[in-house]
Amino acid sequence: MRPMRLRTTLATSLATAVAAGVLAGPAGAAVPHVVAPGETLWSIASANNLTTRTVAAFNGLSEDSQVVLGQAIQVPTTVEGYSALVSAGLAPADPAAPAATPAAATAPDGTGATTAGAPVTASVSSGPVPQGHYKVRPGDTLGGLAASSGVSVDSMAAMNGIDVSAPLLVGTVLKLPSGAPAPPQASTPEPAQTVVPQADPVPTAATVGAADVQSLAALHGVSPSLAAAIAWQESGFNNAMVSSANARGVMQVMPGTWSYVQDNLADRALDPGSATDNVHAGVLYLKRLLNETGGDESAAIAGYYQGLASVQSRGMYDDTQRYVANVQALRARFGG
Repeated sequence: MRPMRLRTTLATSLATAVAAGVLAGPAGAAVPHVVAPGETLWSIASANNLTTRTVAAFNGLSEDSQVVLGQAIQVPTTVEGYSALVSAGLAPADPAAPAATPAAATAPDGTGATTAGAPVTASVSSGPVPQGHYKVRPGDTLGGLAASSGVSVDSMAAMNGIDVSAPLLVGTVLKLPSGAPAPPQASTPEPAQTVVPQADPVPTAATVGAADVQSLAALHGVSPSLAAAIAWQESGFNNAMVSSANARGVMQVMPGTWSYVQDNLADRALDPGSATDNVHAGVLYLKRLLNETGGDESAAIAGYYQGLASVQSRGMYDDTQRYVANVQALRARFGG
């Protein structure tokens, strides 16, 4: 596997990239939304896993603005939203500087694909908090975590791209099996430091547009609107995103899933640092889920988030049901 530099917080990386202008999203990346009956600025932001402050800033509105039926609201990507916050003085262009007002103050519940570190976290999050997310505490071992989760050490290592013979560093972000009991030390405070295992796919400072995701989905016989909705829900089309459960890139692909796709589904070697190939991997995996669920799109969406084996044996958890509903709702904004 190609080595990856250890990253402290993706929030800091994203803030630095926005300040430097290297993460400028593609033209027209924001998605227009026409206000429906009963909707508020908060509900629109929440449905897209953004903060009210982020959507307000991008649209040149105050945070307590009232939207009206039929009004057009632009829903930004995470990068566009953060840039708007910086321009409005509500988030630091310098990642070492404090924001004018903590972004977390208006973050709706359930924001997810998280990147450690406040106050940037709430502004750049996307999607619900990943299932099975865990940050290694002092005293944890890979064997102990695997045993408490009911899986083998090799399986745990493979899913997270970890060398079983290497020390398990405190602060390492891991994906544990969905539905597994919480590790013994889960009730203790999370370490301040964040360590991302060196594994593929590699997060890179790049974004893609909805059209890029849709064209790749169509190429592989997957609904373009479905793939684009998942990509938006997972990362806001941002390949720099790393979740608190060690998922990476535009489609939030786990190291183990990347290896599975490369070994079993891809017809060529995928570039682990390519945003486009991250989409390829996610789309190919989604296509396999659709095949395994007989074309049941909701079941495939649930499998993408929770894990298909878990969905089939345990049913959809409440947060999985919310994830499926969010993705299905987003599809209308991508032509489906």
